[in-house]
Amino acid sequence: MEKSTTTTASARSAYLGGLAIAVGGAILFSTKAIVAKLLYRYQLDAVTVLSFRMLFSLPVFAAVAFWQMRKGPPLSVADRWRLIGLGLIGYYLSSFLDFLGLQYITVGLERLILFLTPTFVLLMTTIFLKQHISRRQWLALLTSYAGIVLVFLHDLGGDASNVALGSTLVLGSAITYALYLLFSGEMVKRLGSLRLVSYAMCVSSVACIGQFFVLRPAALLIQPAPVYWLSLANGIFCTVLPVFMTMAAVQRIGAGTASQAGMIGPVSTLFLGFLILGEPFTAWQLAGTALVMSGIYLLSKK
Repeated sequence: MEKSTTTTASARSAYLGGLAIAVGGAILFSTKAIVAKLLYRYQLDAVTVLSFRMLFSLPVFAAVAFWQMRKGPPLSVADRWRLIGLGLIGYYLSSFLDFLGLQYITVGLERLILFLTPTFVLLMTTIFLKQHISRRQWLALLTSYAGIVLVFLHDLGGDASNVALGSTLVLGSAITYALYLLFSGEMVKRLGSLRLVSYAMCVSSVACIGQFFVLRPAALLIQPAPVYWLSLANGIFCTVLPVFMTMAAVQRIGAGTASQAGMIGPVSTLFLGFLILGEPFTAWQLAGTALVMSGIYLLSKK
């Protein structure tokens, strides 16, 4: 009896630990939007902010990729091309569109739009893989999109053209990341998530940094000290740590529970945007956030 009680307590402790890791990873990953907004105050653009982010995160991902390269079997030529494509779609193009959109909309709306990624994955599996969408899933989709429309219409009270442009860019970010998730499913089974993510992030980092040197003068690398500190936080605490924390959480508590814990992301972004950036915090935004999270919760339960 005592042994059974000890085992139960140990399992509960491991579960709570995994849940805490998942919540922490979701909050840290959502915070990248806050950091990006702070960097924009130093007259930087999306190309520069993204390149600084990847400059600080690349060494860590490169070290992990090198370790995985020595540990696992060599990649086939076909897999190498697939990884390059996934890195360019999932972490380069998706991140670039996200940072571009953040120049025009609030972090609260940005996070809610990105939070629709699971719904886009569902729609894509229906279109490409001919999977059936149940009545419950349709209800989840409609609930989520109603929440986005609510917050979008509220934010249109400011500069309507900028809100529309920014929302479209971030929507493109969510769609491209959904494509990455859809196409990476088969490779994750063969290569493992750690190897796939580290390789894809290296491809993305090289693309982001290369884009900077093509489009911007190298003199822009000289910035005030706060830019370096914020970029370091963006690269390590808002990129590297959340990636590995989410993977660790999935191993401990499963993908379903980890995705539900990730619903704290939009809420934390809403509060941090209000506290740090002074962005509006209204009942309309709360209502829209609640609708989006309810829809995603219905999908995760499925």
